[in-house]
Amino acid sequence: MGRLFEQGVESDTAAWRPVAETEETPDAYIVRAELPGLKREDINVEVNDSELCVSGEINEEDKGQMLRRRTGRFVYRTILPSDADTEHIGGELADGILIVRVPKTEKGRARRIEIKG
Repeated sequence: MGRLFEQGVESDTAAWRPVAETEETPDAYIVRAELPGLKREDINVEVNDSELCVSGEINEEDKGQMLRRRTGRFVYRTILPSDADTEHIGGELADGILIVRVPKTEKGRARRIEIKG
């Protein structure tokens, strides 16, 4: 079972990584990333084979009157487990938190095994 998600190797050294956490539920994997002040159209969420990538860019002029924070390109990458249903991934952005829900396939869901005898 091991780790929920395995962190991918970051190839873009100029990019910073947002604060993110992962969680496993009985029917899905959940990724939450802090992206304050960004709009949906400023964030890219992509899946390539088994890699989930969240990326975008915060420009100096975009931050306005906010407290000091990172600007420039950001990237968060993670390798999805083999039971991830990459065809039905969904995302939602609310209050500066991006939530990406990756459902599990039927074979990856926990189920009760009947004991006979």
